[in-house]
Amino acid sequence: MKDKTRHQHFENEAGFQGLKVNEGIEQPDAVNHESVKRFLRKNRNLLPVNEYVDGILKGDITLLSKAVTLVESASVKHQEIAQEIIKQCLPHSGNSIRIGITGVPGVGKSTFIEALGSYITKQGGKLAVLAIDPSSERSKGSILGDKTRMEDLSGDKNAYIRPSPSAGSLGGVARKTRETIVLCEAAGFNHIFIETVGVGQSETAVHSMTDFFLLLMLAGAGDELQGIKRGIMEMADLIAINKADGNNFEKAQLAKIQYKNALHLFPKKESDWVPGVLTCSAVEKNGIDSVWSEIEKYRKLTNENGWFATKRNEQAIYWMHETIQEHLKMNFYRNPEIKIMIEELEQKVLGQSVSSFAAAGILLEIYNRIK
Repeated sequence: MKDKTRHQHFENEAGFQGLKVNEGIEQPDAVNHESVKRFLRKNRNLLPVNEYVDGILKGDITLLSKAVTLVESASVKHQEIAQEIIKQCLPHSGNSIRIGITGVPGVGKSTFIEALGSYITKQGGKLAVLAIDPSSERSKGSILGDKTRMEDLSGDKNAYIRPSPSAGSLGGVARKTRETIVLCEAAGFNHIFIETVGVGQSETAVHSMTDFFLLLMLAGAGDELQGIKRGIMEMADLIAINKADGNNFEKAQLAKIQYKNALHLFPKKESDWVPGVLTCSAVEKNGIDSVWSEIEKYRKLTNENGWFATKRNEQAIYWMHETIQEHLKMNFYRNPEIKIMIEELEQKVLGQSVSSFAAAGILLEIYNRIK
């Protein structure tokens, strides 16, 4: 190679005085095929199920994240692997307190989650923060930004923050979140936060997979009570009025009284727990310990009266039925014949030659015949 290079540089011949061109080195191909193959092999090949499971049980965050990615994947192959991982992790799950956290926009969920989360990890707890946000493709969501805003918590070795899938139906996203809970618990996280974006339909899904439901509110109860749905207030096991500091302190105290009065209007909970109202400041870290104390009291009471286990069992049955519905719906719409017929019948419905109900009946009849 060296001789070849020297001959190529005619400037090095004797006729060119005072000029020397150094030899070059042999250049690799434009594409290093072996490196590309290794890269593709590394990223394409999936690990055996037992490697994911062993890694999760050892608390390996990298393997946990890879397993969660499989859970969130729409690939049939990935789903098969994910379900097997979940099956093997299931006996190692359940040893946690699952806390749903929601609140009106601007309430400071990110700051609150970081404050409460840091409080938990400093006491030796391990925390996983998950999200239910089926609208994030449209609204860009909240927790995707939270991971960068929660700098202390995201750098905490005892905390794991996982953004939710960026699109999909509420049922699909919620089911994937519930499956992720199983993996996180198997990895040793004994505190699970499920955050929901805004105040809306997703609160019901969060309530159906958590032990304790925390509603964050702001001062100015008169206005807020009109804007919040009664159903969400009824689901709450605790209302925490955040940003109770500075000029807002007095307003927060007044709001506390108003929320307490509002809670008296709701029927008694099956758990025998009486929801309370607290004030706190996530920025100043005031009242965070009181919020956690209430959660601990709830866990103690419901463990003693059996409601904790009863609720978990009811949720397990609920998610069995939800999963059946989700799969049936997915299989229906993916069927090639149904896809063709849907387009035809949609036009007939728009032309008012067939009613919506008759069209649905025709499609279901075709689907049942295919199956």
